[in-house]
Parts: sequence; C-alpha cells; structure tokens
Amino acid sequence: MVKDNITIEGARIGFRNFAGKESQFNPNGNKHFSIFLDHKLGETLENDGWNIKWLEPREEGDPPTAHMQVGVSFANIPPKVIVVTSGGKTRLNDETIPTLDWAEISNVDIIIRPYNWAVGKKTGVKAYVKTMYVTVVEDEFESKYNNIGEALPFE
Repeated sequence: MVKDNITIEGARIGFRNFAGKESQFNPNGNKHFSIFLDHKLGETLENDGWNIKWLEPREEGDPPTAHMQVGVSFANIPPKVIVVTSGGKTRLNDETIPTLDWAEISNVDIIIRPYNWAVGKKTGVKAYVKTMYVTVVEDEFESKYNNIGEALPFE
C-alpha cells in the first residue's frame, strides 16, 4: 500500500485531457494528463505499485521513457491547481481547468497523491493531483495589459 505523495518540481507533462473529453480510451468526464518521469524514478514507482507506462525510445540506444497518468478530480478531494502569470496567481476549478489543454506551459510543480484501489484480487495505485502550480507562457500583450481590470467599458 502506497501512502507517500510524490513531489516533482519542473515536471514535464503531456497527453493532456483536462476537459475530460470522451475518446476511444477515455470515458466522458475523466480528466487527466501524463507526467513524464526519469527512468530511475519510473522504475522505483513501478516497483512501489504505481501504474507506470513506458514509451519506446526515439533514438536507438536510448532507454524507454516512463510516464504515469495523473487524474484530476474535483469530486471527493478537490485538488489545488494554480495558474501563475506575471499578473499573479489564479486558482482553477472544475469548470476552468480545461484551459490547460491548450495553454503554453513553461513550468509545472506538482504534488501527486496516491489512491490505493482493489477490485477482486487485482490491486493498484492511481495517481491524482493534490497540488499543482502551472506557469503559463504569456505573449507580449498579456504582460503589457496584465494590470488593467477585466471589465470592458462597452459591456
């Protein structure tokens, strides 16, 4: 049984589905993404019972790349997900988190909590976001106008 959280600074994420869009391999509403791990950490977490997948190497002679799907659920234990920009910090919720699907991200610091599950004789560990700070790349206009209020005069 896994009890300890995983803390990763400068994480690299991919396969984003923060909107929880339905696909061949994803039921509607299942929000998640993958976090890429260095080889040694991937092996350690796999040995501890986490569900680690391995991507084939891009270059011959390179090791496979470890990654783990991380769930984002606001149902039982809502995560703390913060977007960081030059204008400050914004906490995301179940309705606003899909914006991360298309955001240009420069940094992710994350704490992942384990959920130990058992179905019959099968057991495993599912990863969920506990806390995540996402730094978003801004274009020159966003940083230029970030101190101006959101209300537009013609609204």
